[in-house]
Formats: sequence, C-alpha cells, structure tokens
Amino acid sequence: MTGHGGAQPGRNRDGTGGIPDGLLIGLLVFLLGLTLLAWTATGLAGLLTHGAWPQGVTLAETPLAIRRLVEAPHDLPAAWPATPAGELSGYGLFWGLFIGELMVLVVLTVFVMGVVARWRGVRSWQRAQRLEQLEQRQQEELQRQPDQGTRQEYAYEAPVPDPATKPAPASRTAPQEPTLVATEHLTEPQHPYPHPANPVHAAADTADALATVPPPTVPSPRARLVVYGPAATRRPTVVQAIREADGPALVVTSDPSVWAETKDVRAKLGPVLVYDPGHLCDTPARLHWAPTVGCELPDRAAARAAALLAPVRPQADIDAATADTAETLLQCWLHAAAVDGRPFRQVHRWALGGSAHEPVRLLRTHPKAASGLAGLLESALTAHPERREMAQELTVRAFGALSSVHIRDACTPNRADALALESFVDEGGTLYVVGEPIESPRSGPGAMPLLTALTSDVVEHGRRMAARSPAGRLDPPMTLVLDDVAAVAPLPRLPELLATGQAHGLPTIALLRSPEQGRARWTQPLQTPSAP
Repeated sequence: MTGHGGAQPGRNRDGTGGIPDGLLIGLLVFLLGLTLLAWTATGLAGLLTHGAWPQGVTLAETPLAIRRLVEAPHDLPAAWPATPAGELSGYGLFWGLFIGELMVLVVLTVFVMGVVARWRGVRSWQRAQRLEQLEQRQQEELQRQPDQGTRQEYAYEAPVPDPATKPAPASRTAPQEPTLVATEHLTEPQHPYPHPANPVHAAADTADALATVPPPTVPSPRARLVVYGPAATRRPTVVQAIREADGPALVVTSDPSVWAETKDVRAKLGPVLVYDPGHLCDTPARLHWAPTVGCELPDRAAARAAALLAPVRPQADIDAATADTAETLLQCWLHAAAVDGRPFRQVHRWALGGSAHEPVRLLRTHPKAASGLAGLLESALTAHPERREMAQELTVRAFGALSSVHIRDACTPNRADALALESFVDEGGTLYVVGEPIESPRSGPGAMPLLTALTSDVVEHGRRMAARSPAGRLDPPMTLVLDDVAAVAPLPRLPELLATGQAHGLPTIALLRSPEQGRARWTQPLQTPSAP
C-alpha cells in the first residue's frame, strides 16, 4: 500500500497556490473577442464610409489600437497611425458598429446557453428514466430469486428449549445473548450488560454441546461472528470488542460516539487514525486518502474499482455486463492517473466525459503503464455505445459526493497521511472509518464508495502482510470490527473475509441491522464456521 502523498515539484497538480485554469481561459477568450470586435468594427466602418477596407487595419495591430482608444476614444486616426486618416470613418460610426456587434454576440451567447441547458435537461430526464427502469428490473430480479437460508437464521430468534436442559422459568424471560456461533441475533437488552442466559438452540443435536460452555456477555473479538440487532444493542458489543483487541484494529462504524469512547484506550497501544470525510467526528486530525494510491499495479486498480462501485453496482444478472464495463473503465482510469501522478479529481473528470481519449493515450505512451489496458479501455469506449453510456452514469453516480468540499479534501492526501496509513498496522494502531449510514446507496451513495474502497484496501494490505510472514498470518492479529457495515462500507469480499480471515490473523466481527439487510447487499450468505 504505497502512497503518493507528497507534492511533485514543478507540476502543481493539486490546484493550490495558482490562478484557476477556467479563469485564465475566460480572460484569454475575452481579450481575443475584444480584439476581433475592434478590428471588424474599424474595417466595416471604413468600408461603409469610403467603400474599401482601410489600409493598415490588421488584426496584429488591433491590440495597440485598443490601448490608444482607451486613452483617446474620439481620436480614431491616433489609434491607427499607419492608416491614412482619409480612409477611416468617424468615431461615431465606429463605436456604433462596435456596440452593435457586442449586442449581437450577447444575444447569440444567451441563445446558445439556452439550447445547451434544454439539451442537458432532456438528457438528464432520459438518464433518470433509464435509471428508474434499471431499478425496476433489479427489484423484479430480486423478487424472483428464492429466499434461501431464512429458516436457518431465524431459528435463533425463536429458540426451542431442549427438554434435557430444562431451563428455569426466569431464563425464559431473560434476553437472549449472543453466542459463539456463525450467525447471531441480538434483542434489545434491559441494561447494557445483561446477565448470561442458558444457551438454547433449535437443533437438538447441538444443544448438549453448547450447554456445557456458558456464553460470554459480548462476543470475543477473536471469534468470527455475524451479529444482528438494532444500533443501541450493537453498541456495547462494538465498544468492548475494540477495547479487548490486543493488536491493531480496523473499526467501521456509523456512530461517532464509538470513536469518542474508545480512542483514548486505543491511543495507549498505538497511533489512532480517523477517516471521516463527512466530518461526523469532532476532531481536526482527519486522515486524507486518494483512491488512486497503489493503482500502479493493474490488479490493485481492478480491486479498487470494484470496491468503489460496490455501493452502486446493480445485482440483477441482466445488468452484469454494464457493471463489468463500468469496472473496466474505472480500473483503466485509476491506473492511468496513478502512473502519471494525476490527482483523483482527474479520474472524476474522465468519468464525466471530459478528454475521453486522454487516458487511452497515457496508457499507450507512458513507460510505467501496464500493457493491454490501453486496448481494453479503447474497446470499452468504442463498443456498445449505450452500454458505455450507462457504465459512465454508474461511475458518475459513485463519485457524486465529490461535489462536497469536505469529500474532495479527504481525497487529497499528503506524505504524512500516506506514511501513517502504511505503518499503523506495524505500530499496533487503530483506524476508524466513520461514515453516515445509507440504506439505499444505488441512487445516492454519498461517501460510501470512498469508505468501502479504503476499508477494502486496508484489509487487502493485511492479507499481503500475512502472506509475507513466515507463519502465514498476522501476529498480533488485526481485529476487524465492522459495525453497520452494510450501510457504511459494504465490502465486496466480506463473505470470504468472514470465512478465511481468522486463518490469516484477521478476526472479524460484522454487525448488521437484520439478515434482510445482509441478503440485500451480498449474494453470498454471511456465515462463518463455529468458534472452536
């Protein structure tokens, strides 16, 4: 996970400390237009007065003539000293033609702006209609899919007591506790830390084994768990799991109070980093991270593109080709920006349709660009125009939050941020990823794509560190506490992480609102093996 946080001398790509490009272009266009108006007004005035274009009235001499006219507006011969005075008209006709041309230009400009605005409005309406049809097809596809695994998961919500255990009457009314099993449900407790209750299961063959092990008050952070429950019930589990983590920790949450309550305890073990693009936490020390970091490698760029598009990716099979095209476009754009040292906002410009063939040129000519990506990008841009347009709309929707100043600032890192993110695992630190919960991100994902991409990148960084270690796992392990993960940072590979994370030193506890929320976000079931 390498960083490019430092500024590159002499390039000034971050857009700070200089005049904006738009202002410079506007000033040049204004000066050029003023020159053309003065030149044509002088020539036409002489043509109307004497029947011929005045000698010496050229475009190259016009800037000097404008300067002299500013000093003496009534002295037209002094403005054009190389032109005989008899060939020039009076100043009244000249200024009349000049003002008339200016008025015609203003009217044409307003007309063109109106036409463009109407065209963009119609295009936006058509895009909204296509997106609405896309959502309808997706909902119909989800309704046709069979609802699998419901009976198994809901067996924990309505447990059947085993006659062999014969629990006391008081235990029937006590709230059910989370147990060290693959999938759990939490109900609203009477107080934050209730007394343990007798473990019961719907299946009679496992009740005897579980009855011999009393369940803990909250799950151990080393257990691979999926916990369901409301926010108030999940919070004690999250706080205790963070406090009990011995090594580095990655915390994803939508509750800023979790960071406020645990940051001091975690600061005693290592550095504490906060990635909070929405400014939900009350702290000025926020981490900045660019999604282009590390995308010099094509496989990392592909994984980053999949994570950025995960919140808005349609799940219907009919839209799989469009989603794959969007991932291909974004992978190539991220790789082109990374190898050329471009900021992340350049990827956003390419997604909006500006300079569509510039990344193709970069991928073909840059010595660090991976071979084959230029042709892949060009084929995605030229083949199937309708699919390409819908894929670009998907990427634009994922980057919609970049219109906010806070979000853009969070994507502009410096060297200190890159080094801190690179070393926090080795130093036993904690990274808090805090974001606003969004239940329906496909229409307005907010900062969710950035949160998902950073979380996925940190997890993959942990996997690579584990692969390089002699034991094949992190020691001490990096605890992953993923609170409200489906609404904050839906990791594309979360089912795989729950199944294999413990073996790599990545113990994971995922907390969700309900099983339906998990099934709506991931096609694979969120199940883990039972804890030993």
